[in-house]
Amino acid sequence: MKLSEQVKPISYLKAHAPEIIRTLKDNPQPVVITLHGEAKAILQDVGQYEETQETLALLKVLALTNRQVEEGKLRPAAESFARIRKRLADSRS
Repeated sequence: MKLSEQVKPISYLKAHAPEIIRTLKDNPQPVVITLHGEAKAILQDVGQYEETQETLALLKVLALTNRQVEEGKLRPAAESFARIRKRLADSRS
């Protein structure tokens, strides 16, 4: 389904809220709610929202990692694992 078909005025939402919410589960497309002809809100299934948030979190981690690589903040894997093993050993004693 096209996103343009998922644009609804707020009056439609008020009149059909239960129906719209039920269809969100079956249709992963978000519904754009307009007010006076302008897009003002997005309705999305909670599962889709959580998936989007998880994806954004992973992208942020990747961006941070890329920045650290560009800044030369790197360590060989063997050195990193050795430091982790030492910390674990120190915490057990």
